[in-house]
Formats: sequence, C-alpha cells, structure tokens
Amino acid sequence: MSKEANPRRVADNEAKAVARMLRVSPQKLNLLAQLIRGKKVDRALADLEFSRKRIAHEVKKTLESAIANAENNHGLDVDDLVVSQAYVGKAMVMKRFSARARGRASRIEKPFANLTIIVREVEAQANA
Repeated sequence: MSKEANPRRVADNEAKAVARMLRVSPQKLNLLAQLIRGKKVDRALADLEFSRKRIAHEVKKTLESAIANAENNHGLDVDDLVVSQAYVGKAMVMKRFSARARGRASRIEKPFANLTIIVREVEAQANA
C-alpha cells in the first residue's frame, strides 16, 4: 500500500546536484557555468580551483556534490564523468534603499541565483 518510488528525473548514466540561493547575480554565475560546461570533471575542478571569481568555491562544492551523487547513489565511474549540463536560474532579489542627496532614495537590488550541474558518464575512447 505504499507509494511508488519517485522516477529518476535524469538518465541512468547521469547524476545531478543543485545549489539554491547563491548570493551572486545569475549573469556572473553563468560565466563560471560556461567555464565548466562540457569538460571532464577533473579538468573542471582544476579550473574552478584556480578561478579568481568569488563564487567559484560554491560552484566547486556543487560539482563535487554531483560527482559524489554519481558515485555513491548511482554507481557511476568517477574517471569517466563529464559535465554535460551546467545552467543557472534566477532566484529572489532582495530590494534595499540607499539614501541619496536632497532627500531622495535609490534602489539597490541584491540578486540570488540557483545553479544546477548534471554530470554524465561517457565511455572512455579506445586508443587505436
């Protein structure tokens, strides 16, 4: 009488990780998502390790989480993983006001973003 298990939302050779409410604008976060998209995971981790962007540490943690999900939950081989998708979505925007001259105020927007990383296991190419 129990409910059926949730079906997987990604393919059998994929695993994903999502980081929500990252305190960075989606436009800036997308620069790092473009940096790792399509690369092997060890190369992507190295790129994020030496990136000078502030949010690169959070992106690296999310990628490591996707790798751990692939290994522990889905039994995929870590050496054959590739970042198949890395995309950014908008989250909420905190609105604040800053006092300006002559009694006026200006709006300050503090955006948040969501990051989704999907890793896929690809077969190693045979050296011929």
